[in-house]
Amino acid sequence: MLNQAEEKLKEHFGYDDFRKGQKDILEKVFDHQNTMGVMPTGGGKSICYQIPSLLFSGVTLVVSPLISLMKDQVDELQEVGIDSTFINSSLHHEEVRERIDGIRHGIHKLVYVAPERLESAGFLQMLQSLPISLIAVDEAHCLSQWGHDFRPSYLKIPSLIQQLPGQPAVLALTATATPEVTEDICQALSISPKNVVQTGFARENLSFHVVKGMDRDKYIKDYMKRNNRYSGIIYAATRKEVERLHEKLTRLGISVGKYHGGLTTDERRQMQESFVYDETQVMVATNAFGMGINKSNVRFVIHAQMPRNIESYYQEAGRAGRDGEDSECILLFTPQDIRIQQFLIDQSTMADDRKENEYTKLQAIVNYCHTENCLQAYILEYFSDSDIKPCGRCSECVDNRNTVDVTKEAQMVFSCIKRMNERFGKTMVAQVLVGSANKKMKDFSFTKLSTYGLLKDRTQKEVSQFIDYLVASQFLKMSGGNYPVLQLTENTIPVLKGEIKVEKKQAKQTTVLAKQHPLFETLRGLRTSLAKQHQVAPYMVFSDQTLNDLCAKLPETKEDLLEVKGVGQMKVDSYGEHFLQAIAEFLHANPDEKKSFDLPSRLKNYEQKQTDGIGNKKDKTPSFLKTIELFNEGYTIEQICAARNVKYTTIQSHLLQAADDGIAVDFDRLVKPEHIAQIKEVVDQIGLENGMKPIKEALSEEIDYFTIRVFVNDYLVKG
Repeated sequence: MLNQAEEKLKEHFGYDDFRKGQKDILEKVFDHQNTMGVMPTGGGKSICYQIPSLLFSGVTLVVSPLISLMKDQVDELQEVGIDSTFINSSLHHEEVRERIDGIRHGIHKLVYVAPERLESAGFLQMLQSLPISLIAVDEAHCLSQWGHDFRPSYLKIPSLIQQLPGQPAVLALTATATPEVTEDICQALSISPKNVVQTGFARENLSFHVVKGMDRDKYIKDYMKRNNRYSGIIYAATRKEVERLHEKLTRLGISVGKYHGGLTTDERRQMQESFVYDETQVMVATNAFGMGINKSNVRFVIHAQMPRNIESYYQEAGRAGRDGEDSECILLFTPQDIRIQQFLIDQSTMADDRKENEYTKLQAIVNYCHTENCLQAYILEYFSDSDIKPCGRCSECVDNRNTVDVTKEAQMVFSCIKRMNERFGKTMVAQVLVGSANKKMKDFSFTKLSTYGLLKDRTQKEVSQFIDYLVASQFLKMSGGNYPVLQLTENTIPVLKGEIKVEKKQAKQTTVLAKQHPLFETLRGLRTSLAKQHQVAPYMVFSDQTLNDLCAKLPETKEDLLEVKGVGQMKVDSYGEHFLQAIAEFLHANPDEKKSFDLPSRLKNYEQKQTDGIGNKKDKTPSFLKTIELFNEGYTIEQICAARNVKYTTIQSHLLQAADDGIAVDFDRLVKPEHIAQIKEVVDQIGLENGMKPIKEALSEEIDYFTIRVFVNDYLVKG
């Protein structure tokens, strides 16, 4: 059945291969095993039930809390030729009855339902009369009371499954599940731990940034000026802040919408549709907008205020870059955010044990804001990911500031906490260290402590921030609850003994999003126009990823179009002529761009000439010589990679090999003169005797081994 699944993937979705984890999940589902998939947002979870719905004889039932998203999902499926429908509270009674009739007559084989619908005895009775092959539980973390978005109505799902005849297979899907939440889901839905497929939580196209100590309004204003062509979401913690930011951005002339629970249903629907259809550039929203958005070309997500926990943050930030294109996730942090979230937890109606859990989760995201290690790695560790490594893209990974030794200051903080018997919070500890004249200092006899005033040359705010850093670095920990106290960890002992040092970096800037291909805006305008004609959202025509691949490959025929990511036969039939005409007009006006397009077909023809007609290669030309021939004709490394289907580093090694063989290579196209100058300075100081590693360690992160190799080769030749 997997072969049929691959055919359906290409036919309906335009992809040649399944993404990581999808095939593993499908194998288990096709074998009718209860399965759980933990995949990041944008990782392709929906494919795992959409493809089976095309191949199973019965109905695929999808339980989803995303009422506002269901229509978009169904519209998107109709665009790729998959009949589906949804049933939720937005429909009138007559509409529900018509759709149920359609399901009974086999018109709709994929049905989205809201979990609240399962509480209806009549609806449950109707389901019992249907041949249901698969039940997919989307956003499955809602099943766990320890998850960040527990929904009591989800607890009805296990009972529903037990009452259905035929024992349909069960597929649980989520993007955010800690080990505890995963265990809850498996227990509730009778899923064996061996049937949990976790692809990893990393999002390789997202760069994470934490910005502290900056004027939020100014930062957002400047960011919008630099990235005013891109679609994005700005999250705020309260309705009041959403309204304030919306008004401010509107005055700046930015196309902006707003979304929060205080708006009417119609207002929220209009705002969401305006954003999804690219009529509004930016949406300012509370977390009510967290899951109900299926817009693939969101290029940035800014959290103007810190959310309550890592799960919420990662899910909301994950709305960026669902199409796989590079996108930014920025969190603007101030200490006031902590107090807002503490207040919201304290005022909630949650049971005490759940509140305690929420306070613990809150501390985890506070630590995220203060860590000086890789931000994505921090998130992966939080979710107990098995593959944790620096992302190389976040604000911490690209931060090249020197570190300073703060061991002495850390020892002062540790000693102060110990002398206060680990019974007080951050504010009191900071006040003791700066020598505050606060009345409480005398009341508790803190003025008599040897640590009183040890950091009197610092402000209380500076000391508090330093303590936050020590907590994030796991030298200290905060007890749970609304009034957490500071406690030492086992990591402080080596510091107090002088066995290890504590180092800290000394304002960071986020980058401007990468420029698009000159054809991109033309194709995006065409996409918008076609979307209006077909009354669908623009991303349902083609994603940004597909538009970028169209720019890279510049197809001339419908056959060429089928080689573009995300273009299946249905899309070719519906939109192919329009996009081919736009590309042809662009190439006519920009004949130099034709070279980029010619490369893939040129190589394809070249490879065909190297065979004897029955598939045996008759050409023995080394691969690196083919690369250098193309490079010296003016093709870029990126173009050669795409055409030859090899890695960037492979092409780099080919060029170095050509240089080693005495072939002229124009490395000036690839390396910056200032980088060569820096390498020369380092080599003159430390020499080449110990290899390139010490040279690399002495240089800034942006200078890679390839550039060093280019210099070393030239250096050895010229002496």
